[in-house]
Amino acid sequence: MKILITGATGLLGRSLVKTALSKGIEINFLTTKKSKINCLNKAKGFYWNPSNGDLDTDCFLGVDIIIHLAGASISKLWTSSYKKLIFYSRVDSTRLLFSSLKQIGSRHKIKQIISASAVGIYPSDFEKKFSETAKVYPSTFMEEVVIAWENEVNSFDSINIKVAKMRIGLVLSNYGGVLGPLKILTAFGLGAAFGDGKQGQSWIHISDVVGVFLKACNEQWEGVFNLVAPNPVSQTDFIKALAKALNRPYFLPPIPKVLLKILVGKMSSLVLDSHWVSAQKVIGKKYKFLYPEINTAMKNIIDNS
Repeated sequence: MKILITGATGLLGRSLVKTALSKGIEINFLTTKKSKINCLNKAKGFYWNPSNGDLDTDCFLGVDIIIHLAGASISKLWTSSYKKLIFYSRVDSTRLLFSSLKQIGSRHKIKQIISASAVGIYPSDFEKKFSETAKVYPSTFMEEVVIAWENEVNSFDSINIKVAKMRIGLVLSNYGGVLGPLKILTAFGLGAAFGDGKQGQSWIHISDVVGVFLKACNEQWEGVFNLVAPNPVSQTDFIKALAKALNRPYFLPPIPKVLLKILVGKMSSLVLDSHWVSAQKVIGKKYKFLYPEINTAMKNIIDNS
């Protein structure tokens, strides 16, 4: 099997490349920086620039599956210009992959594309648990981004490429991600929830993200899948689990919602929105989660940091 990965030098991409190579899977990857073409040992890099439509189509040679992870980080301050980057980095990159494959036609043998997506496609709700069949509407910025992203991925079906979309929750990793800044504060005994702390946190260990992606490759999954652990928790319990793993106290009251909105504006939705998301469809595919519980997942991350 040979896989082309976009976003291969990011948090998830690097873990996916490492595991795939260890299983004897060949890897091509796309990078927007020519200096990174040789940065991943045993993987072959190719240059692309989605903003101007530039892509080296040699990247598709011999490839069976595309794993599409590319997109600007959502954790930087949401200025008007950066919001455009968040949106177009996802839409333009997907569109470029599609148009390039359509242009070369029968000269490629790609059978499937597996694209990252996000649980941010669902509306914030403090009680309802969402499955993949839930209706979604672009009523917030993140919903608008993810819906537009998924719509672009759907176009691959028109050129007979199977489409799988992975709506990923909060990824727990010892190399950064959502735990990066939280670990620092909590290590000093300053960990705290945001708002009232009751919002749902649909999380997943990075090893399970990689495991599901590779199972989806091997079994040619199609459709939409919530890529979250089976047991979401409240944000208060999420921070408590981190404090416990770090062997630090957890006693501070939640940070007021109004203060967050003053400091970071609409970006505050990243920590104030509530997402209780079901993992039943992935479980139905016979995937066995390595880390289904938050306390064991946190302990593994901290012990290996």
